Amino acid sequence: MTEIGKFLEKKSVNKAEVARRTGISTSRLSELSLNESTRFTVQELYLIALAIDTKPAIVLEEVCKNLKLNNG
Repeated sequence: MTEIGKFLEKKSVNKAEVARRTGISTSRLSELSLNESTRFTVQELYLIALAIDTKPAIVLEEVCKNLKLNNG
């Protein structure tokens, strides 16, 4: 499961409702939630955040929490 998938699960988000509110298909939401190699757009992140009544920065921090800068 991806970080966005874990975040949505932790918040008990109904993906069908998010799909309806954002226009992002349920299959795309499932792909974003389950496939580690799938990347989403900033627009998708923003719409998902709005749909789950969460500040986009919080979603971004959660999704990117494992990213680190290179030393050097």
